[in-house]
Amino acid sequence: MSIRKIVFLGVFIITIGLLSGCKEIEANSAPKLSKICPGEDAKFSIEFFQTNNRGEKYAKGINHTIIFNPKSAALDFKVNVGLSHKIYAKDARGNFRKEYVPKQFREIINDENSTLVGQRPLAAINADYIGTDNKPQGLNISRGVDYSGAFKNKRSSFGISGGKPQERKATIQAGRREANILNYNLVGGNGRFYRQGKFKDICQDLGEFACKQATNRSMVAITNKGYVILLVNDSKASNIDFSPVNQELLPDKFDDVLEGIARINCLGKIQEGMLFDGGMSPGLYYNQIMYVENFGPIGSVFLIYNK
Repeated sequence: MSIRKIVFLGVFIITIGLLSGCKEIEANSAPKLSKICPGEDAKFSIEFFQTNNRGEKYAKGINHTIIFNPKSAALDFKVNVGLSHKIYAKDARGNFRKEYVPKQFREIINDENSTLVGQRPLAAINADYIGTDNKPQGLNISRGVDYSGAFKNKRSSFGISGGKPQERKATIQAGRREANILNYNLVGGNGRFYRQGKFKDICQDLGEFACKQATNRSMVAITNKGYVILLVNDSKASNIDFSPVNQELLPDKFDDVLEGIARINCLGKIQEGMLFDGGMSPGLYYNQIMYVENFGPIGSVFLIYNK
């Protein structure tokens, strides 16, 4: 056999070996993530990630984010408030009991009232403010049962309607919705910074303290495609890389991060946006991990479940 043939045969054997090795590595590797952008994936239901203030995914990002599709049949929803008894319990006259107690985020998402058909929540975010009387202040409705406070008609609230999954709709507006099906799961908030697609810097509305000092933020936004973004900016986190685009969020920058998240994940354009209780209240939980937790009592939480 000539030297040329021997060299060719050797190269051929090595090449076959490398290709075989590649196939074996690929076969044993973890499943590849879908390359379909979430907002363009008909099967998309929910995802958690962290971002910087441009909305770009970043493992040390200051913004802890959940995006989800309210119409997904894989998800269900509920609202919980701080109660001393079982949620939906009635008194001897048949009226719903509303004996409120102050509870922190961890307590309110771990008590018996946070379960749905025996299941623990997949995700949770803090929502409404709590009064000195320990009652929620805004509009809070849990699967059709009202646990609202004194500002239920004045402040904006976020909600997911009832009905079949494919009919569900996310809304942000002040007071009860005209169509009763929209008043199924609602949580109170305050500080509306998007209305019908128009952004507003609400720093003056919030006041000096809430605008520039109590900078831990908790918020929600809805896109024109119907997707929801839940976001907590944790300015006190210890594992955050505080680079110029990874800082505490002031109100004039809310649109930068939310529009970045919406664009990058193909969710559409932001239509409505609102703050939940900030400062000592923000909390965010996903898939058995507490990503953000503060230690002030809260009025309500919004809960998401795997069906």
